[in-house]
Amino acid sequence: MSTETKKTIKVTQIGSPIARRDYQRATLIGLGLNKMNRQRVLEDTPSVRGMIARVHHLLRVEESA
Repeated sequence: MSTETKKTIKVTQIGSPIARRDYQRATLIGLGLNKMNRQRVLEDTPSVRGMIARVHHLLRVEESA
């Protein structure tokens, strides 16, 4: 096993999914977010970055260790 620390990002939902398209709501749920001001610390992977890119206008992203 490797002792490397995985890079993470902190994602905060700042926009409401009300009146948004279904795929945007589903993407928020996939990220573990569904209510305003919820926060999640996620592993920084290309798939997570792609999901964030789809709903970037509803999120605040902060780099973590």
